[in-house]
Amino acid sequence: MAIAPRLDLRQSQTLVMTPQLRQAIKLLQFSNIEVNSFVEEELERNPLLERDSAADPPVGERAALDQIELRAPVEVDAADAARSDTLPAGGAPLDAEHAEVFDPGGAGDGAPLVGRMEGGGGSHGFEQDDRGIDDFAGDDRSLRDHLGEQLRLNFADPVERMIGAHLIALLCPAGRLTADPVAIARAMGLPLDRVEQVRARMMRFDPVGLFARDLRECLAAQLAERNRLDPAMQALLDNLDLLARRENQRLMTLCGVDAEDLADMVREIKALDPKPAATWDTTPPQLVVPDLLMRHLPDDSWIIELNPETMPRVLVNERFYAKVAPRAKKDERVFLTERLANANWLVRSLQQRAQTILKVAAEIIRQQDGFLRLGVAFLRPLILRDIAEAVELHESTVSRVTANKYIATPRGTFELKYFFTTAIHGTNGGDSHSAEAVRHRIRGLIAGEPAADILSDDAIVTVLRDEGVEIARRTVAKYREALRIPNSVQRRREKAVPA
Repeated sequence: MAIAPRLDLRQSQTLVMTPQLRQAIKLLQFSNIEVNSFVEEELERNPLLERDSAADPPVGERAALDQIELRAPVEVDAADAARSDTLPAGGAPLDAEHAEVFDPGGAGDGAPLVGRMEGGGGSHGFEQDDRGIDDFAGDDRSLRDHLGEQLRLNFADPVERMIGAHLIALLCPAGRLTADPVAIARAMGLPLDRVEQVRARMMRFDPVGLFARDLRECLAAQLAERNRLDPAMQALLDNLDLLARRENQRLMTLCGVDAEDLADMVREIKALDPKPAATWDTTPPQLVVPDLLMRHLPDDSWIIELNPETMPRVLVNERFYAKVAPRAKKDERVFLTERLANANWLVRSLQQRAQTILKVAAEIIRQQDGFLRLGVAFLRPLILRDIAEAVELHESTVSRVTANKYIATPRGTFELKYFFTTAIHGTNGGDSHSAEAVRHRIRGLIAGEPAADILSDDAIVTVLRDEGVEIARRTVAKYREALRIPNSVQRRREKAVPA
């Protein structure tokens, strides 16, 4: 057989990750806030993209297709929603001859904006201003500023002020002094007694209980401030480990009190603040902004829509391209053509993202209708494959859609991943039960147990099996520990002395 060069022609199909496909996948797994940031970057790079700030876009400027009020009633078939191709009224097709498109003017050409402004803009007058005086208040002082002011008022000696400032700098977020006072005194070259005297006085600063080395010192300082640190209470503080294990009989013996007095003492301990510095955390809580809004209609159906407050409104300024491209140089025309293609791809990606999210969310709501109407006990077991088969998408696509997305429902705001729970088999081949619903049932059983009949894990297993849930004792123990519920022995000790 002779070896010689040969030319063959073969035909094959391969999946190529184009930049546009990567962009569509990236947008799909973004939340609305992240999409807004991405669009802001594109607005800076692309002169043919504009943010739609007017209620009605001018002729020749096409709105992003996902920014139209897309609603997905749950009773509509998800496949029909996927096949629907919503286009804005008056919008030009993507393959139109842009040189023939004419527009008398738009926002990008300096024309005045017409119509109501949407977004963060305010009115021209103050008649609609609902803000109160509290909205204009200054920022709260930090804990260190608050302690520094008390330090200057309570200590006149410069050395004691220096010790106090050093102690303030060593505070942990909970208000504890994690460093050893011996090490602090050695580092500052001062006697330990002087450091401890300053620390003892600063433990009475507001809030009381700061600069303590452990929980016992923190609670003792607060009780001393209330004049309640008697020998019995001191004995209780010295045995907090027994209190945590609910060994009430031993505590009554060590403190020399009866059950009623011990209950009062425990009630006082619970009223104290174990982390006095935590209340001074000025960091604002991270609010969850829902990506989807859901509400109940009078005809007993649900309606879902994208949150219009977090979705950017994007326009493609075709008039600018039609006016500039014919007179531009070759390299400029190539640049404008590339920017126009990117703008159209962004619009198309946003449209596909909106339709996919609405389609997946509609199917999730249809599957979990019982939870939305009746509560957690009716949450069905659900996996990604169930939704993927119903909406005819790949599991990876459903996973990207449900990642970092929140939906506002009449029962609260939930992450879309919340609706996916593992299944627990039913007894005698019955229907499966959601793991979240079983956890909710375990919490309810323990909350309703009488003090004279504490339910053990085996007893909970028996109750659940009578209700049709096939579950093992170790699974009940795992769910109970995840709910931070003590075992039956600790609960029996706790309820033996009501506190």
